[in-house]
Amino acid sequence: MAIELSETTRWELAGGDAIAPGLDAVRRLGGGKAFEAYLAWDARRHALVVAKLLRPHLLGDTKALAALRREAAALDRFSHPVLPRLFDARLDGERPLLVLELLDGPRLSTVIRRFPVSVEQVLPLALQLCSALHYLAVEGWVHLDVKPSNVILSSPPRLIDLSIARPVADARRLETPAGTHRYMAPEQCERASFGRIGPATDVWGLGATLYEAITRRRPFPDAPEGAEGRGRFPQLDVAPAPLPQGLPDELAEVVFRCLSRNPDSRPTAADVAAVLEPVEARLPRPRLGRMRPTDR
Repeated sequence: MAIELSETTRWELAGGDAIAPGLDAVRRLGGGKAFEAYLAWDARRHALVVAKLLRPHLLGDTKALAALRREAAALDRFSHPVLPRLFDARLDGERPLLVLELLDGPRLSTVIRRFPVSVEQVLPLALQLCSALHYLAVEGWVHLDVKPSNVILSSPPRLIDLSIARPVADARRLETPAGTHRYMAPEQCERASFGRIGPATDVWGLGATLYEAITRRRPFPDAPEGAEGRGRFPQLDVAPAPLPQGLPDELAEVVFRCLSRNPDSRPTAADVAAVLEPVEARLPRPRLGRMRPTDR
């Protein structure tokens, strides 16, 4: 039966409803402005997957459809353990969607709201994210939306949602700000003043993500309600508060270098990893059983 277009912004699928042939809804997982995610049963793969659907009121929106196609192309191209796997893309059906692997773990943003994140947890996570961002840079792409809610704490952690990711050359032609305002690098907010978008843009997002994981607060305040123009982006004028005492000096320093307003002053993702790897190697290792005398 053909889907009737309406002004609804949600599909309202219940468990057992058919999303597409061979793909049945289990439950809704959530979503963003343009997309909605469902846990789904894939009959062909005989496995649970995630179905990422374009919201119903955007079926005729060429920009939203282009974003879904771009994400499908990116995920089909990439092969990295910290990026999600794409199983299928059904872009021309009644419900344009991607079929993605199911990741077992909470979002980093959820964990930050509920629990403190220790240095012993932050450092390995940072190294995994550096690995993914270095890979994207080598491939000539930028993610453009690195933030805690786009990090899934599975094993290994995954950097998700490539819906606005694109080749660097395409990103540099963007005429309007693209990303999540509170995590956007200065060059995403105001290109004319702060330089060109590139891999350093994602390093800013990495810095903002690590800062929030360490402090449980965002590095920059929210913009005042109703703010317009430059006022929408406090990160253009406000410096982040100091990090807590007791952190390894290398970690605190590199996080602030990632948040440099000048893209040319930021380290690369590989540079960040080179700084943090020896710090992570110095962390105490868990031991099983009783200590021997020589271990004391």
